[in-house]
Amino acid sequence: MLKFLLLLTKKYTCIGGQAVIEGVMMRSPHYMAIAVRQPDQTILVKELPWQGIVGKFPIFKKPFLRGVVTLVESMVNGVEALTFSANVAAIWEEKAQVSKDGKAATDPQGMSKLEMVGSLVFAFAMGMGLFVAAPHLLTLGLGKLGLFTEGMNNPLFHLIDGAIKVLFLVTYISLISLMNDVKRVFQYHGAEHKSIYAFENGDELTVANAKKYPTMHPRCGTSFLLFLLIISILIFSVVMPFFNEMFFVGNPILHQASTILVKIALMFPVAGVSYEFIRLTGNNMDNPVVKFLIYPGLMLQKLTTKEPSDDQLEIALASLKKVLLLEKNPETLSKEDVVLQNIQQIPSVPAEVTEFLG
Repeated sequence: MLKFLLLLTKKYTCIGGQAVIEGVMMRSPHYMAIAVRQPDQTILVKELPWQGIVGKFPIFKKPFLRGVVTLVESMVNGVEALTFSANVAAIWEEKAQVSKDGKAATDPQGMSKLEMVGSLVFAFAMGMGLFVAAPHLLTLGLGKLGLFTEGMNNPLFHLIDGAIKVLFLVTYISLISLMNDVKRVFQYHGAEHKSIYAFENGDELTVANAKKYPTMHPRCGTSFLLFLLIISILIFSVVMPFFNEMFFVGNPILHQASTILVKIALMFPVAGVSYEFIRLTGNNMDNPVVKFLIYPGLMLQKLTTKEPSDDQLEIALASLKKVLLLEKNPETLSKEDVVLQNIQQIPSVPAEVTEFLG
C-alpha cells in the first residue's frame, strides 16, 4: 500500500480539496468526492466523475492559462460541494424539526444549474467589489486628500491599493473566524491539509499518520489569494499607466469606472501568474528563498485553518481515499450517495494492481 501511495504521489500531484459544512471535498484529475459527517456519526460520501476544461481543450494546459482555468473550476467545484453539504445539513435539520413538532417532512431541493451560475456570478461580483473596486476608490480618495501624488503613473498608488486589499482580506477572514460554524469549517480545512500532507509523503492514510502534519500547506487557496493580491501590485504598477489616459479622460466617473473594469479583467492574467508561483514554491519547499516567500501565506493560514479532531480527520481521509480508489478503479464509482460507518469500509486498491504498477 505504501508503494502504491508513493507512485500515486508522483502521478497525481494535482489532488486538492476544500472544506465544506461538516465535511471535505477532494478532487483528483478525473474524480471528485465529498465526504460529510452526519449527526448520527455516519459518513455520507458523494462520488462524481470529473473532466475539466483542460481535458477537452489541451491548450489550457499551457502555463499561465492553466491558472485561470483552475481558479474558475475551483469556484464551480466549491459551490457544488458546499451546496451538497448544505443540503445534507438542511435534511437533518428538517428531520429534527419533524421529530420535535410532528409536522410532515419536506425534502430540501438542491440548487439548479441556473441558481449555481447565479451564486458564482454573485460571489465573483462581491469579490471584485471588495478586493478591486473598493480599494481603488479608497486609494483614489487618499490621493485627493494630498497624502501622495495622484495618478496611476505613481507606483505608490498601486502599493497603497495593494496594502488596502491585504488589509481587507485579513480583516474579512478575522471577522468570519469568530463565527462558530466557520470555526468548524476551518477545522475541516486543517484536516484537509493534514490528509494531503500524509498522501504527499507516501504515508498510509490513517488518522494517526495525518495527525503529525501541520495544518498549513503552501498550495492552499488562502496563500493563493495573498499571492494574487501581492502580484497584482507589481503587474498593475507596470500595466495600468498605459491605460491611465485611454478611457473617458474628460469624465472622471466614467474614467474611474473603466479603470476598475480594466483591473478586473487583469485579475485573470494575475491569477495565472499567481498559480505558476504557487506551483513553483510547492515543488521547491526546501529552498530557503522559497521558504521566505511562502511564509506570509502560511501565517495567513493560521486564521483559516484550525487543529482538527480525529473525527474530522477521518472525514478528510475518507474523501481522499475515495478519489484515489476511483483513479485506479473507475468501475467502483457509485451513482448513489454512499453511507459509511467508518473509513475502514473504503476498500484498498487490489494487491494485483499494486504489483502491476511496481
